[in-house]
Amino acid sequence: MSRIERVEVLMVDLKPKVKRVDAIQSFVSQETPIVRVTDIDGVTGTGYSYTIGTGGHSVIELLKRTLVPAIIGREAMEIERIWRDLLFLTHATTTGAITSIALAAIDTALWDLKARKLGLPLHILAGGAQEEIPLYTTEGGWLHLSTEALVEDALRAKADGFGGCKLKVGRPLHEDVARISAVREAVGPGFEIFTDANQRFAVDEAIRRARAYEKLDIGWFEEPLTAEDISGHSRLVASTSIPIAVGESLYSAMHFREYLERHACSVVQVDVGRIGGITPWLKVAHMAEAFNIAVCPHFLMELHVALCAAVPNARWVEYIPQLDELTGDRMQIRKGHAIPSPKPGLGIDWDFDAIAAMTVAGSQSIHL
Repeated sequence: MSRIERVEVLMVDLKPKVKRVDAIQSFVSQETPIVRVTDIDGVTGTGYSYTIGTGGHSVIELLKRTLVPAIIGREAMEIERIWRDLLFLTHATTTGAITSIALAAIDTALWDLKARKLGLPLHILAGGAQEEIPLYTTEGGWLHLSTEALVEDALRAKADGFGGCKLKVGRPLHEDVARISAVREAVGPGFEIFTDANQRFAVDEAIRRARAYEKLDIGWFEEPLTAEDISGHSRLVASTSIPIAVGESLYSAMHFREYLERHACSVVQVDVGRIGGITPWLKVAHMAEAFNIAVCPHFLMELHVALCAAVPNARWVEYIPQLDELTGDRMQIRKGHAIPSPKPGLGIDWDFDAIAAMTVAGSQSIHL
């Protein structure tokens, strides 16, 4: 069949193209663990995940010491079985960010390998529900930017055909309202403005902010509270007409289930690099569909475009280009929409020479 013969584990460290500041942190670096799985026939699948500047080497050590040795010699097509075996192997650290990020790198590699062996693009293999997904941009909405810069970027995105933009919030309330108002006045009513608090507020302040934002017709209020406060999110959802978006800081499908069952969110932003890979990502997306809730994933646009096209309830792809230094062909964009690649695999055109040149110390190849 497709027995795993060799696995390579490495990491590159990508610096952001622009300065990125939100209400709680600066995005200083994208540590990118990369896993390459080669089967007995010589077919290789490449997967990856990421951290925002910390924890990358811990992910690499977990991969090298625990997870990769456990998959050598396994049947690569048994993706679900491997994922669950690795989950239980790491039960002492599950559910948690480091484990989920490590699992994601392996799981995405296995899906890439399977798609390549079958000669199918990921969006077809995983469902084939849509041909294109609307884009919104986050790159020009960071908290440190001036109001004039926010307006300029939003107008540029609108002219390029994008359907919306995201603005970071977390300044004093009157400043946030003024900044959002300026963008709304510039772009008019037919362009979505999303807001993102990055877990900055307590529930009372989030309710206050939501009421102030309602008159500005924003598309959603993202991560208003710490991700652990499900009851607070339920209170907030019941207190405002603004859709409440969560998911980038959730690391288990069970956590999403609890949010959905308790009516604690309106938009699901499941992130394949944080949930543990494509296998649990698809489960969350289909679970959200059963609740009639849209999926609008966080970050990793180069991978999420295929997953969004695979499911019927994906509404947006977030435009934050980050892999340009490591890839040849870029994600295709047509009239403000992301187009999934027709090529077999994940649809990412990796430049392995560039990856080799940027690999940090600690890489390892493990053989059968």
